[in-house]
Amino acid sequence: MKNYVIAAVSAAALMISSQVMAADIEAGKSKAAEVCASCHGVDGNSPAPNFPKIGGQYRTYLVKALNDYKSGARNDPIMAGMTANLSAADIENLAFYYSSLPGTLNSKK
Repeated sequence: MKNYVIAAVSAAALMISSQVMAADIEAGKSKAAEVCASCHGVDGNSPAPNFPKIGGQYRTYLVKALNDYKSGARNDPIMAGMTANLSAADIENLAFYYSSLPGTLNSKK
């Protein structure tokens, strides 16, 4: 039984790591400049209080949030429009890029 648990955990870790490795940080950076930077800032840390700071956010959270905006499970007319034309690869790349950046939410100034 113990070997099955180890095998299952190893397989899950391999699947997750392959998804992360499949993301293209440069493509995410390019798409961020094209689609996201006007509201969220170039580094994902918008100085405007009405736009969330997404730099340094967890990759999995960003993927879920973007997919939820795209599907309508999360309702925001601006984000629905911004995500409408994003492919699954775009979403993974954006999430990988923004999660790689330093966040300012918990930093001491």
